[in-house]
Amino acid sequence: MNHNVQHRAPLRTLTLGLSLTLAVACSRKDQTARETQSAAGSTGAPTTGSAPADLAAATPDNPLRPEAPSRVIPLQNGPGSAPDGAPRLDTLKLPPGFAIEMYAPDVPNARSLARGSKGVVFVSNRKEDKVYALVDADGDYKLDKVVVVAKGLDTPNGIAYKDGTLYIAEIQRLLKIERIDEKLENAPAPVLVSDKLPDEKHHGWRYMRFGPDGWLYMPIGAPCNNCLREEPIFSTIARMRADGSGLEVFASGVRNSVGFDWHPESKELWFTENGRDELGNELPPDELDRAPKAGLHFGFPHCHAGAIIDPEFGEGKKCSDYEPPVQNLGPHVAALGMRFYTGKMFPAAYKNQILIAEHGSWNREPKLGYRITKVTLEGNKATSYEPFITGWLDEKSDEVWGRPVDIEQLDDGSLLISDDHKGLVYRVTYRG
Repeated sequence: MNHNVQHRAPLRTLTLGLSLTLAVACSRKDQTARETQSAAGSTGAPTTGSAPADLAAATPDNPLRPEAPSRVIPLQNGPGSAPDGAPRLDTLKLPPGFAIEMYAPDVPNARSLARGSKGVVFVSNRKEDKVYALVDADGDYKLDKVVVVAKGLDTPNGIAYKDGTLYIAEIQRLLKIERIDEKLENAPAPVLVSDKLPDEKHHGWRYMRFGPDGWLYMPIGAPCNNCLREEPIFSTIARMRADGSGLEVFASGVRNSVGFDWHPESKELWFTENGRDELGNELPPDELDRAPKAGLHFGFPHCHAGAIIDPEFGEGKKCSDYEPPVQNLGPHVAALGMRFYTGKMFPAAYKNQILIAEHGSWNREPKLGYRITKVTLEGNKATSYEPFITGWLDEKSDEVWGRPVDIEQLDDGSLLISDDHKGLVYRVTYRG
């Protein structure tokens, strides 16, 4: 199979063109080349000194070497079904001065959030087939109505808004509705922009946003838990023009990102990444990564979290050859949507800092995540990683009643948070 991958100077991106179409057409074939090792100590480059006992002691040059997955019993506990009854807002804990309230109480499977024209926020689905518009017609930051603007879609998790057009990503297709602001009450059927996206359903739900450069960025997740595919489009963050042309790889070695944002000053891309499964409760952590330029590789599937050699695909690899995370997050927390806070409502300590929606673990005991966390930066380095909102998970009973997915900032500096487990959208304010 001829991919004809070319480098595009000076960005060093991998332009896919026709070769991508051919690769996707062949993608149903199993092209996974596994290099499973029988013992953890047999992978990767030689260690320097004694092997580290845990991730805290590991370094890129002396990485942790977990045992192969065949020796690890994968957990399959799942978060369970959302309990009946009203949301338990009184159980949510925030820093002093902050408050959380219901913004939209009935948005089934609410997933990605995208700001439209003034007073409108669009909400996508993953397990349902609709895209909604939340309308605040009078600008008082109270919901006036919810409008279905598209339905009958295939996993429409990815949405983006630009210049009056709403873009919707299904698994294999990119669609759009032009002049959506004028047609909220009677929106026409979306029209096709591109049908050249891979059709694998594993990590096939899309997330997308327009970057400061005007390109539409969209991760293409690994079609597996842990594998090495021949097609260069998988395990990447890709981008394309708004008309669907010019699809190219921006960042490689990214297992599954479902959230990213650009630094408000440097305009560099930062993103969350979900780590692989089947290495136990504590490994690997999810990641917060930074891509200051195109063409970088972030390690998957060879190295995880900057210092963990993969027991299946790590032979002969060095973690120091790949981009390290800015911050390792909790293991299996399912870090999804993230935003740099740029508003004026919150205290100055939150300015240009990162808030992350941790959807919560599905295969860890005890459960972890189900919260909003804050990463504080000094320049490009993380100085702290701590909870911002907790309470969707009862740590004593291990019961879950909500799962945050995405974060969006409103004009007044307040934040909206979607919850696909409970099917609603919250609003967070600061009252001093």
